[in-house]
Amino acid sequence: MTTDELRTQVAELLDIDPAEIADDDSLLDHGLDSVRVMSLVEAWRAQGRTIDFVDLAENPTLEGWATIIK
Repeated sequence: MTTDELRTQVAELLDIDPAEIADDDSLLDHGLDSVRVMSLVEAWRAQGRTIDFVDLAENPTLEGWATIIK
């Protein structure tokens, strides 16, 4: 998954403009909380992706997630 795809999904979830999120911004600073992360994890798992919530929580940036999510 690309950083742009992630940016779009996260921005939609947070109801903000995707341009507001830089690749290396902490998504927590933009208001992303554990409940929202879990909703993303569940959606991605439904697409067949293997994702661990803890990995995402330890790397809460688009750059970090792009390396984790395959």
